Amino acid sequence: MIIRPPRHWFLRLFAWHGSVLPSIMFRLSLNLLMSLAAILSLPWYETLGVKLTLAPFSLLGVSIAIFLGFRNSVAYSRYTEARQLWGGLLIACRTLQSQVMAVCPGEAQRVTTLLLAFCYSLKHQLRHSDPRPDIERLLGDDAEDILSRRAPTNMVQLRMSQWLAERRRSGELSDIVYTHMDTTLLQLSQVVGGCERIVSMPIPFAYGLLLHRTVYLFCSLLPFALVVDLHYMTLLVSGFISYSFLSLDTLAEELEMPFGYANNHLPMDAMCTNIEINLREMNNQTHLPDTPVPDRHYRLS
Repeated sequence: MIIRPPRHWFLRLFAWHGSVLPSIMFRLSLNLLMSLAAILSLPWYETLGVKLTLAPFSLLGVSIAIFLGFRNSVAYSRYTEARQLWGGLLIACRTLQSQVMAVCPGEAQRVTTLLLAFCYSLKHQLRHSDPRPDIERLLGDDAEDILSRRAPTNMVQLRMSQWLAERRRSGELSDIVYTHMDTTLLQLSQVVGGCERIVSMPIPFAYGLLLHRTVYLFCSLLPFALVVDLHYMTLLVSGFISYSFLSLDTLAEELEMPFGYANNHLPMDAMCTNIEINLREMNNQTHLPDTPVPDRHYRLS
C-alpha cells in the first residue's frame, strides 16, 4: 500500500507510483490504437452511409458509470472491513498483553511470542505465502508442530487458549479475570473469521465479468462514434473516457481482495511490524523492529 504525506494538487496530477495507470497502460494503448484506426478509416467509413451516433453510448455510459460506482462501493466496503478487522486485531493484542502483564507477568514473554506468531501466521494465510521464516523466528522449536498443520493460525490460537486454561486450573486467574481474557481471545477468533470470509467469498464472478466485458466493448467502439464529429480530437477524448472506466474497473479488482501485495492493498507487513513493536515494547524489550516509513515500507506490503 502507498501512504504518502499530503502533496500539492498539481503534483498529484502527475503521480505515477501508487496509481492504477501502470496496470492499464497496455489496455489504454489498445484503445488509442482503435481511435487511430477510426481516424484513418474515416473516409471509407463515411462512404458506407452508416453513422454510429453518440446516443447509445450516452445511455450505456451512464449505466456503466452507475454499476461501476456500485461495484467500487462494494469493493471499498470489503477493504474497509478488512482494515477494521486488523485494527481490532491490534487492540485485542494490546489488551491481552496488558492483562497478562497485570496478572501473570512471568508469562508475558510467552504470550508475546504466541500473539506475534498469530498475527504473522494470519498475514501469510491471507496472502497464501510461506509462514515458515516468521513462525520459526518467533516460536523456535515449537514451530514445526504448528507448521505441520493445515490451519497454523488456528493452532496458534489453540495454544493461547490452552495456556489460559492451564493458568485457570492452577488458580493463578480468578473467574472474572479468566472471562475477560477469554473474551479477548474470542476477538482474535472473530478477526480470523472475518478475514477468511472476505478471502473466501469474493464479489459474484458473473457480476464482475458483465461489467468487465461491457467496459471493454464500450471503450473499443467509442472512437467510431466520436470520430465523425471530433476527428483528431478522438484520440484525446476517447483516451480520457477509457482511462476513467478502465481505472475504476481495475481499482475495484484491487480493493475486492485487500490482502495482497498491490499498491492499494492493506499494508500488512507494516501492520504486523507495528503490532510487534507495541507488544515487545510493552514487555520492556529493547531490540525492536524498525518503525515502518510511509511510501518506503508500506509499498512493500
